[in-house]
Amino acid sequence: MLKQTLSQRMVQKLSPQQIQLMKLLQIPTATLDQRIKEELESNPALEESEDYDEVFDMQDETINDGESETQEEEAFELDDYLKEYIEDDPISYKLKGDAYSSEEIKDSPLSVGSSFHEHLITQLGMMEFDNEKDKIIAEQLVGSIDDGGYLRRDIAAIVDDLLFTQNLEVEVYDIERILVDIQKMEPVGVGARDLQESLLIQLRDTLDKEERPERLRSKELALKILDKYFEEFSKKHYDRMKRSLSLSESELKDAIDEILKLNPKPASAYASSGNSRGETNQYIVPDFIVTNRDGEMDLRLNNKNAPDLRISDHYVDVLKGFNDTAQVRKSTKQEKEAVMFIKQKIDSAKWFIDAIKQRQDTLHNTMYTIMQYQMDFFLTGDERRIKPMILKDIAEVTGLDISTVSRVANSKFVQTEFGTKRLKDFFSESMTTSDGEEVSTLEVKNILRDIIEAEHKRKPLSDERLKDMLQKRGYNIARRTVAKYREQLNIPVARLRKEL
Repeated sequence: MLKQTLSQRMVQKLSPQQIQLMKLLQIPTATLDQRIKEELESNPALEESEDYDEVFDMQDETINDGESETQEEEAFELDDYLKEYIEDDPISYKLKGDAYSSEEIKDSPLSVGSSFHEHLITQLGMMEFDNEKDKIIAEQLVGSIDDGGYLRRDIAAIVDDLLFTQNLEVEVYDIERILVDIQKMEPVGVGARDLQESLLIQLRDTLDKEERPERLRSKELALKILDKYFEEFSKKHYDRMKRSLSLSESELKDAIDEILKLNPKPASAYASSGNSRGETNQYIVPDFIVTNRDGEMDLRLNNKNAPDLRISDHYVDVLKGFNDTAQVRKSTKQEKEAVMFIKQKIDSAKWFIDAIKQRQDTLHNTMYTIMQYQMDFFLTGDERRIKPMILKDIAEVTGLDISTVSRVANSKFVQTEFGTKRLKDFFSESMTTSDGEEVSTLEVKNILRDIIEAEHKRKPLSDERLKDMLQKRGYNIARRTVAKYREQLNIPVARLRKEL
């Protein structure tokens, strides 16, 4: 049985303008220009301003959205709306003032050269194939090689790809036969399906060229280790390998050294000229610039990718023409629709201009608070002087929401006199030492890294031993916390740090 009920509830919804601002906050300076270009292309009422000194202030502009849009209403009046845009100066946004950098960061020089895949394709063009089928298979294999130089795609899947994309029916044997030729390309080890196969390809290549007997013996042992004891090698079970192969420690060390000379990523030699897909290297573009001017810190926003924006004069002229026409005669339906279209585009442009301004103000206020909070670091460059700071600390000072501060901190960089740092690197939890002093967890991590770097690699320190050493220095820390910090520093466990 149907039943009608009346309920009351409170919901919070974000306006389109708020959503647009949140998205803009997440965009770093390096990609802001692309977002602005997209808006310029989609909204003809928005344009870049070349010479305009007025700064857009949303509080001084009001939009009259109360006009009726019903076609049946004869009194279609837009006088208030037209006066809004005709009498006032065109709305613009300009990056001028002390808070914003008038000096653009110069573009970093880009390396020029052929990419990894282009190098493979060039070699492919010099190879001779028995038929067109083999050539198509080779091209498919080269296209399936990833940025590291590996063929991660399953052979059976490549068979299906050729059937669906090339209408070519092949057998697994055909793929494997051509793959052997691909693996003879430069760099050595390319086209391997896993690390073990790549290292074996590289080692066999050097083995064929080796002439010195002592090195030949070590390489033959290394080949045997990779072929038969790869799991023990990867887990550094050196004692087990010595027993199984009846080797002395020096013999095993020589063989391991031969393996360590090999390249685990065959395509890495081409990283300097772009990745394997032909893309250029991505250079860090700082969002903020902090300089020390005789003991006073100066904060500026990098305006490199934020051009000045304004409302198009052409659209204002169209409104003026409609206003003049409306005073002489009654507007037609087409004219009314045109004005409503212009109104929509101008409103959208105003929202975007305001969002850009709010983005810059939010970024500046947040970074200024971080700079004040971490003044000791910006004056000295000593990372040990970074204070414990969480998102809530900055949110309370700026009056912003924690989620807003998080959006600002993510993917943003600040250029200092001591290098360029991620904003999120300034955020850390605090811990209390045995003396009752609060220190940043960043300080503990740096000390942990120093201890591990100074350890004897033949007998690396366990997490328990690391915990004891930190506690002797006054840091009350548990073993599981040591393991967590070690993993965050991308440092492997003691067994994997062992060296002969």
